[in-house]
Amino acid sequence: MPEFRKIISKDNSLIKLTSLIQKSSKARKEEGLFVLEGFRICMDAAENGVSFDTLILSESVYEKMSDDILFLSKNSENGAVVSDELFKKISDTASPQGIIAVCPIPEISTKLNACGRYVALENISDPANLGAIARTAESLGINGLIITGDSCDIYSPKSLRASMGTLLRMPVFLCDDILSFIKENSLRGFACVAQDRADILFGEFKFSNGDVVIIGNEANGLKQSTKENAYKTITIPMCGNVESLNAASAASIAMWELMK
Repeated sequence: MPEFRKIISKDNSLIKLTSLIQKSSKARKEEGLFVLEGFRICMDAAENGVSFDTLILSESVYEKMSDDILFLSKNSENGAVVSDELFKKISDTASPQGIIAVCPIPEISTKLNACGRYVALENISDPANLGAIARTAESLGINGLIITGDSCDIYSPKSLRASMGTLLRMPVFLCDDILSFIKENSLRGFACVAQDRADILFGEFKFSNGDVVIIGNEANGLKQSTKENAYKTITIPMCGNVESLNAASAASIAMWELMK
């Protein structure tokens, strides 16, 4: 268990660093660090092999020092205690639980299973959608997420909270171009598009190992080059005047069909 040092100043270097990497994707990449906040997600991360660089506790949490907090402390290289008021200043949540873990960003997965089934996300911009898609993917047994670099940061606090830790457990593959990555790994990419522009329909096609469903940006969908060069375009048949679903809903249906 690390020795917990008391920090009282908002100008302390650890306090400044924690606040910065909470807010800035650029800072997270430059520092190689990200933040987990809250008991449940910190515990889940520790139980799944994520090591902490520093565990920051509010005074009220530190004074109680439950067995679970002791377990988390043993998973950390360093420890710090701050006042409850100072903790609120570095927190990213409306109701802070008094626990933050500053963690090293792990190496991105490189071991893609050519017989697996994947969901690929092109320029997904909403962390809530990213987290929701990741949770559904894990629950359905998807083998991993393929995400373009222009999508939202998988290590943002909002992405991690929305995924409830899934983004720390599932294999995640980052790439510049989805189709190039898919083809390099001998997979088949199915571009999800509006229903009047598709080659095939979900529900009328049987997927195989090595297939990938590709979901596009919330507002603009997939890039034209992705749609034109995918193995097939595919759509969700819909009734009434509904032309499209939001990204998380569409991805859920697509992944369900992929794994049937």
